[in-house]
Amino acid sequence: MSRFLLVAGALAAGLAVALGAFGAHTLQTRVTPERLQVFETGVRYQMYHALALIFLAWASQQWPGWQLSVAGYLFLAGIVIFSGSLYLLVITDTAWLGAITPIGGVAFMAGWAMLVWAALIR
Repeated sequence: MSRFLLVAGALAAGLAVALGAFGAHTLQTRVTPERLQVFETGVRYQMYHALALIFLAWASQQWPGWQLSVAGYLFLAGIVIFSGSLYLLVITDTAWLGAITPIGGVAFMAGWAMLVWAALIR
């Protein structure tokens, strides 16, 4: 599981860098500043949680347990749903996608709660 979390975290971080560059160099002239800020929020939260996945890869080696795996899956779901919906909202100018974004936020919060639980039971 730690290898999966490390690979997922590294891929998500690399993609966050690429998307950040895309936003800064391509979207900057094509969307409003408000929409660009929304895109940048998606990139920022993706990078935070990519780094969290890399941490979980390390932590799962130190303290094995299913709770850390669940936290990782929740972080991945959050990246896809939260950040992904923000990217699509900006690129397609489809406002209703903003209604999906909070589901990803809940996944992020649940992942952090699971990490707390894992730490407390060790």
